[in-house]
Amino acid sequence: MGSPMAQNLIKAGCDVTVWNRTKSKCDPFISLGAKYRSSPEEVAANCDVTFAMLADPESAIDVACGKNGVLSGMGPGKGYVDISTVDGATSKMINGHIKATGALFLEAPVSGSKKPAEDGQLIFLTAAGDRSLYDSVAPLLNILGKSRFYLGEVGNGAAMKLVVNMIMGSMMASFSEGLLLSKKVGLDPNVLVEVVAQGAISAPMYSVKGPSMVKSHYPTAFPLKHQQKDLRLALGLAESVSQSTPIAAAANELYKVAKAYGLSDEDFSAVIEALKAKSDDSA
Repeated sequence: MGSPMAQNLIKAGCDVTVWNRTKSKCDPFISLGAKYRSSPEEVAANCDVTFAMLADPESAIDVACGKNGVLSGMGPGKGYVDISTVDGATSKMINGHIKATGALFLEAPVSGSKKPAEDGQLIFLTAAGDRSLYDSVAPLLNILGKSRFYLGEVGNGAAMKLVVNMIMGSMMASFSEGLLLSKKVGLDPNVLVEVVAQGAISAPMYSVKGPSMVKSHYPTAFPLKHQQKDLRLALGLAESVSQSTPIAAAANELYKVAKAYGLSDEDFSAVIEALKAKSDDSA
C-alpha cells in the first residue's frame, strides 16, 4: 500500500524521497522523479516529514529504531508519521524514541486496502501526544485519503485500526460460511451476493469480493497473513481490558487454518478455502 501512496504524492507535485528494504520496489518512483536514499536514516535526515508503511510491529520497530533506522536521522523540526498497523504498545514505544530526538510523532494507520490507496480514498486514524504534526501534514493526508480522524493520544489510532480490522475479518469469515452454505443447500451463491448487496447487511466488501470468491479466485488486495496478524493483535488488545471477543477468536482460528494451507499471501477472502477444507475433512 505504500507504493500507491508514494505515487499519489509524486503526482500531486510533492518532493518525495523513497526507501524500501527491496530497492527494486523504489525504481518506479525514481523514474517518476522521486529521490532515493539507501537507508531510513538518510530519508529522515533529508526530509522534513518521513512516512512509514510497514507490515507488522517487528518491521515498524526495526525501521524506526534499528541500525541505520529513522531515529538516527531525526531531530527538532522533523516529523515521523507511522502508517503501519501495529499494537498500541509498539506505537507508544516508537513515539517515545522519536520524541526523545526532539522530533514529533504521528500515529496514522489507515482503513482501506490497495484500491483505496491507489484512488486516494484511504481513511486515516490518527493520534499524537502533540497535535501540531497532524495539523501540518493534513494537506498530505488529504492527498492520500478521503477522510481523517484525530483520536487523541498515541495508541488510540492503533486501537481503532485493530477494532476495525477485527470486525472486517469476522465479517469475511461469516460471509464465507454463508456462501458455502448457500451452495451446499442448492442455492446459487451469486444470487446470495446480489441479495446481500440490496439488504440491511450490504457492505462494499461483499459486493467486491463475493463474485471472485464464488469462482475460487482471490486477487490480493489485503494479504490473509496481515488479516490474521491484526486479529491476533486485536485479541491481545481485548485481553488487556478483559473484553470477551468470542466471535473474533473463532475467526482468528479459521485464518490460522488458512495460513496452514499455504494461503498467507492470498487475499484475506481466501479464508473461505479453510472452510472448504474443514468440510472435506469431515465428509
